[in-house]
Amino acid sequence: MNILFVHQNFPGQFKHLAPALARQGHRVVALHINPSPSVPGVELVRYHVSGRSGQGIQRWLADLEVKIIRGEAAWQAALRLREQSFMPDVIVAHPGWGESLFLQQVWPEAQLGIYCEFFYHLQGVDTGFDQEFSASEGDKACRLQLKNANYELHFPRAQAGISPTHWQASLFPQPFASRITVIHDGIRTDQVRPDPEARIHVQTSQGMLQLGRDDEVITFINRNLEPYRGYHQFMRALPAVMKARPKARIVVIGDHEVGYGAAPPPGADGHTPTWRDVFLHEVKDQLDLSRLHFVGKVPYADFLRVLQVSTVHVYLTYPFVLSWSLLEAMSAGCAIVASDTAPVHEAIRHGETGQLVDFFNPSALAQAVIGLCDNPAERARLGAQARAFAVENYDLEKHCLPQQIEWVHTLSRQT
Repeated sequence: MNILFVHQNFPGQFKHLAPALARQGHRVVALHINPSPSVPGVELVRYHVSGRSGQGIQRWLADLEVKIIRGEAAWQAALRLREQSFMPDVIVAHPGWGESLFLQQVWPEAQLGIYCEFFYHLQGVDTGFDQEFSASEGDKACRLQLKNANYELHFPRAQAGISPTHWQASLFPQPFASRITVIHDGIRTDQVRPDPEARIHVQTSQGMLQLGRDDEVITFINRNLEPYRGYHQFMRALPAVMKARPKARIVVIGDHEVGYGAAPPPGADGHTPTWRDVFLHEVKDQLDLSRLHFVGKVPYADFLRVLQVSTVHVYLTYPFVLSWSLLEAMSAGCAIVASDTAPVHEAIRHGETGQLVDFFNPSALAQAVIGLCDNPAERARLGAQARAFAVENYDLEKHCLPQQIEWVHTLSRQT
């Protein structure tokens, strides 16, 4: 079978599936625009965009136009692949950037399966959830309608969808929602596991400090430190936490870019600060900054060790895409305090696999963290049950990857 993967940041969510199919003897080709690492058994085809957004385009169309430009460039790359006699039986695409919009014009017989990550709604999801950052926009419903148009253009052509969580799948409209199979991307629970011997090193004014399981380490991890992932609420909880736990070290992993939502407004000097600095400045006079460690982006091995030494791990999110890091924290056996928001409920069951707190209540967050720091038996119980849940439901090799492979084979048999 010939299989084409499409993802701007390949391998992305397909980092396990694509090479697994190649190992089965299938020819696997990946179409992408951004630099990609080599993936065993996968032929990488990088395309380039030559067109630019038009000047003066109606503002609601701007997002869709970018996707159409991407779609045109991917279409041109597909034509070149066809000229080289590549004819995919199956196309597996993350359609979020428009790259798969026109591929079936090149290969009309190919079966198309799409990754269903997020479908926007005016209420009940990220939009309008956090009133602190929700500007009043009269045209918001119109913009979101056009933002969803990319997915809606895929629905008539896609034979099936795959979504990592039931909540994310539930956001998609019928009748296409009935064609979505829920299979998570998968966690290597054999690698992401507790390690009592794990150690990390953090920089202090006195030099490098080693921390291990015998130290009190409170962790917060996200790709970017921003409101969508509750960074502001975490920072507002820290004064109470650090006051109550005078030996606790706070380790924060995350970049200072904007991944979701808007950038902070410019400061008085005209420069745009980072969200990290905005909320650090808000509470810095109430913190012992010598015990607060921002370590930025770190290699995966270091990320894993941070989870393995964590005393209490905090995960907060808007009703949005569920982060891999939460499930990795569960697999590592962390005692977790998480936001009581819809996507979290599939993984964190209050009092069983973690504790849930109101996203908007930093005082409740602080008290939950403090309480767990003071209760090693409860931390051990929650961490063990979190890991057991992750192994049972999200293990890559035993559950997720076999189901993903079967989904692709089922897709290939559809007519």
